[in-house]
Amino acid sequence: MTKPVYFVGAGPGDPDLITVKGRRLLEEADRVIYAGSLVPPVHLEYCKPQASIHNSASLTLAQTHALIAEGYHNGELVVRLHTGDPSLYGAIQEQMALLDRERVPYQVVPGVSAVFAAAAALKQELTLPEVSQTLILTRLAGRTPVPEREQLRQLASHRATLVIYLSVQQIEQVVAELLHHYPAETPLVVAYRVGWPEEMLLKATLADAVSAVKAAGISRQALIMVGEVFAAAEKQQFAKSKLYDESFSHGYRKS
Repeated sequence: MTKPVYFVGAGPGDPDLITVKGRRLLEEADRVIYAGSLVPPVHLEYCKPQASIHNSASLTLAQTHALIAEGYHNGELVVRLHTGDPSLYGAIQEQMALLDRERVPYQVVPGVSAVFAAAAALKQELTLPEVSQTLILTRLAGRTPVPEREQLRQLASHRATLVIYLSVQQIEQVVAELLHHYPAETPLVVAYRVGWPEEMLLKATLADAVSAVKAAGISRQALIMVGEVFAAAEKQQFAKSKLYDESFSHGYRKS
């Protein structure tokens, strides 16, 4: 039986945060092509000794695809290992399009994105009743452009919980855009290398974020998380959920 190619999300860095399915596939894989600039090598310890391991950090799309296709046509179980969840800034659609063109079957195994690992490390709920019920995941334009309708200043107008990927190196521009709508005292967290041994959770406000990030020397591999939920949780100033409210009836409980 032909084995499909598997795109696997490794999670944010902590090897224990890969899914059970993802770990099983790494253990069974004959060939693993991993994003070496982002996936910690410790994940490769799950692989069997005879597995063929390839670091894609310096490879082009065509070279990466050639490795995947070669393994598939050799009858190997091929795992393409991505950081976090491959559906978010994972550049997998172009890889899957090539496989579709050649009628190579594949499956995607989700992973834990850094935003959720950061929230867990902060012991923070990102959607608090009567504070924010919306989570926006975005990035600032860089070498990859952002559609005009998704410019950061426009998204900031919602004053929702906002998580900005791939943009900490442009922290001055990020703060300038956010200050058009968020007050200067709005709390901000920069989550650096979440799930790695050198993880850092830098807490600041929009007013002092630029100086705090520069003082910490953070220039890559970090999320910027902004919103009133971070202050509300710390001060315990938020409404309780209706889910467990004794005065609230639902399908499993009468008030």
